[in-house]
Amino acid sequence: METQSFDYIVVGAGSAGAAVAYRLSEDGKHRVLVLEAGRESHPWSRIPVGFAKLIDNPAANWRYSSEPDEGSANRRIPVPRGKLLGGSSSINGMVFVRGQSQDFDLWAQLGNRGWSYSDVLPIFKEMESYQGESDDEFRGRDGPLKVEESLEKGPIYDAIVDAAKHVGIANPQDYNAASQDGISMSQTTIRKGRRMSTAYCYLDPARSRPNLTIQANALTERLLFDGKRCTGVRYTLNGQTHEAKANQEVVISAGTINSPQLLELSGIGDADRLKGLGIEIVHELKGVGENLRDHYAPRMKWTVPKSLGLTYNDKARGLGLVFQALKYAFTDKGLLGMTAAPLRAFIRTRAGLDAPNAVIGWIPFLVGDYYKLSKASGVTAFTHILRSESTGNIHIKSADAKQPPAINFNFLSAQLDRDVTLEAMRITRNIMTAPPLHGIATEEIAPGANMDDDTELLDWVRNNAETTYHPVGTCKMGNDPMAVVDDQLRVQGVKGLRVADASIMPTLTSGNTNAPSIMIGEKAARMVLESAQ
Repeated sequence: METQSFDYIVVGAGSAGAAVAYRLSEDGKHRVLVLEAGRESHPWSRIPVGFAKLIDNPAANWRYSSEPDEGSANRRIPVPRGKLLGGSSSINGMVFVRGQSQDFDLWAQLGNRGWSYSDVLPIFKEMESYQGESDDEFRGRDGPLKVEESLEKGPIYDAIVDAAKHVGIANPQDYNAASQDGISMSQTTIRKGRRMSTAYCYLDPARSRPNLTIQANALTERLLFDGKRCTGVRYTLNGQTHEAKANQEVVISAGTINSPQLLELSGIGDADRLKGLGIEIVHELKGVGENLRDHYAPRMKWTVPKSLGLTYNDKARGLGLVFQALKYAFTDKGLLGMTAAPLRAFIRTRAGLDAPNAVIGWIPFLVGDYYKLSKASGVTAFTHILRSESTGNIHIKSADAKQPPAINFNFLSAQLDRDVTLEAMRITRNIMTAPPLHGIATEEIAPGANMDDDTELLDWVRNNAETTYHPVGTCKMGNDPMAVVDDQLRVQGVKGLRVADASIMPTLTSGNTNAPSIMIGEKAARMVLESAQ
């Protein structure tokens, strides 16, 4: 078997991995191999509304699903994950949310030096090119990732904003700056009508570098070790097995689902669990696969009279869809250029809180399965707690790398999650029934205005809610017995191996997780290069 040799190997070319590969190869001094199990690209990935075409498409999506649990009424919840260069940044809803300063300060307070908000803010600024009004103290203008405010406009958005103001929710300038509070149009990774995935913003500009090798369709099956030092990887490509040696380090950026899977397949995890699958133990780390968190969100729905013609259920029917295609082609706007939820509000569900603890997002049409347009006309609003305390786990079921792991969310197992979910749903109702929406949002059809008892509402959530596709935490950063990586993202007890993706988050960030995942990749590359000096 031919063995290639590189300075660094990055496993996974997703949101974080693409940033790692870009930065490690930037100065031309180091030979870098980045391995991606998915394909190079997909035609629908370029077009923003393509997320609706890719959310259940096996050509670009791993299409995982969770194990049944009480919090989901024993349903299997879809867990989409990107299966192409750019990872989930190539199929996601393109909403850009950094999170609150408190999120990162908490990580630092948990003992993770270098991860406070003041530490990560310069990285957020350096990675973005933000096109919008804001304070340059908080925003970057020259980074590789293009970010701008949603281009969506119209009476439906104006009415919802006015209704939110009516119930005391302000309209801030920039939720990624000093304060997250309030309702505003979403910031997006869309520029000139094109999705700004990490494949497009990071990997494509780096492709011509002679020291960077990008290999798609390569499934990494095992890490290779000399004692407790990681020396490389074994992967399959076109049915053939290959090995690659890392002279310096291997960085796993396979994501919250696949990073713990690869560690366990390679003999790093709970010893009893792995021995039961016939896997030789390299190093015991009981925290591998634990601490899984995600945002669990009920989708509430209201009808809007068709006669008003305000929603895409009406505007994208028949010849209307042709008009939407032309509008996108000439202006980058309309349904085809839209982010997943163009309007959002970060809210405090009760008095005395220092910062928002929940979010509401609005979709300007009635959503069917997998974001399809319903035949009826209406508006969909999802809501969820920002910092979920319900935790689950992800573990392999087989020593075969091609078999998906078991995903156990344990949704609503924490009392705080149940309380805040109910509070946020009631605030959503208050907004949607406020005077500015009278005659527009005419009837609540999910869960239904007649359902107001806490027990009934929670049962409805269990039977209907989905995630917002933000799994984190399964290779937790920290220094406690369940930590998998330290604050330098080095795997505990193992040399030459780091993890850099959303799996290292000790807790959820307050909002969409794509932006923090890219930041983690950027920061990881800096730490790798600093340690090599």
